Amino acid sequence: MNAPNAPQAPATPALRIKSRWFRAGAPRGPAEQASAMGFIVWRVARAVLERMRGAHFDIDAGPAYFEFLRETLAFAVACVDRLAHARLDAAARVEFTTALVRQVARTLQDNEDELLGAPPPGAPGHREAFIDLVNARMGEYADFGADAARAERSEFEPDFGFLRYYGSCLEPTLPPKDRPWVIDQVMAAEAPQLVATLRGAMADLHDPAPRRAARARLSGD
Repeated sequence: MNAPNAPQAPATPALRIKSRWFRAGAPRGPAEQASAMGFIVWRVARAVLERMRGAHFDIDAGPAYFEFLRETLAFAVACVDRLAHARLDAAARVEFTTALVRQVARTLQDNEDELLGAPPPGAPGHREAFIDLVNARMGEYADFGADAARAERSEFEPDFGFLRYYGSCLEPTLPPKDRPWVIDQVMAAEAPQLVATLRGAMADLHDPAPRRAARARLSGD
């Protein structure tokens, strides 16, 4: 049962994400796969933020918006890296994840620079700050595992601690009135949907057979 005044997520329209190659050809390398996945990670994280706003969490435009977005992007990158572990050898996984982080960092920097302006002289750039955050969070998320039932089928699903830690990382990005509800909202709705979309996208992108107009779905704007 939801606590009184806890945010409620409304029904939201489906967001379509292209997650298959449209042309046959030589197998795509890790860097090319990462470029496509970086676009998907960005859109999925934005959708989480908009759904949270729709559930009446106050995420104001400005610094708070990007603080929330950075944590969600870092969580998504950590999940994609776990998904890559099941599909790529060690060297290819490092190449893939490194390229993915750089791709997402560039997109984030472009948006932050445009909307907030560049950091003052001497301060880390938005790109560098995000890469530092990802490096820190990857080490922290490494302490958590996967759901055992999914793992037996070689399907990554973050375990309870993994999801709860993501929610705890979001708490400081929200106003005090919303912090009591964010972990429940993330664990019950946002994170499972995000991971399911990323899992489907990774499967599609690593499928060599092209499929016209095949898309992964998630809710959001």
